[in-house]
Amino acid sequence: MDESWKPFLKSEFSKPYFKELSEFLHKEYEGKTIFPPRQAVFRAFSTDLNKINVVILGQDPYHTPGVADGLAFSVSSKSDYMPPSLINIYKEIDSDIGAHVNKNGDLSGWQRQGVLLLNNVLTVEAHKAGSHRGRGWEEFTEAVIKYLNSERENLVFILWGRDARNKKNLIDPSKHLILESAHPSPLSAYHGFFGSKPFSKANEYLNEHGKLPILW
Repeated sequence: MDESWKPFLKSEFSKPYFKELSEFLHKEYEGKTIFPPRQAVFRAFSTDLNKINVVILGQDPYHTPGVADGLAFSVSSKSDYMPPSLINIYKEIDSDIGAHVNKNGDLSGWQRQGVLLLNNVLTVEAHKAGSHRGRGWEEFTEAVIKYLNSERENLVFILWGRDARNKKNLIDPSKHLILESAHPSPLSAYHGFFGSKPFSKANEYLNEHGKLPILW
């Protein structure tokens, strides 16, 4: 985790809800197959808080073995599997701004440019989508969004899917740009994700506020 996040994380980790969550996760990792690997759960927070310009909020990690790498929508560089949601993200990039640079699913290049890739729920049991919902992660990510909203200005919040869009009311639209649409999953991508142009809209906003655009 980057030093810039430590005051916030220290405060959250000390709260009763997070202690309960930690106890639950300890038992889950001991007795079941949980993704991402334990050491990668907080990988998103290796992004320097002060260099974040875009926040992409998703749902929960990929539950297929060997895929989730701790960054929302990203795929482990060791995996040759391309999740359908990520395929659709790449399709929208191609349609929106032209051919994307990355081809292997590893989105750490976005992270290095100041994109916080955060899931609403940070862990999941193998083959059981949504299995760690309602255990405390939602309270944690709500606190993250509130913190970013108050501590930073002129961020782009990209909210994909119902769970992410439910956090819209935590963001001040006079300080930040909010881009929301359906989730890129094949179940919903044709209901508002395709054609939403979040990548060009984000870069246009960053340019307007003197920030470098993201090389998607």
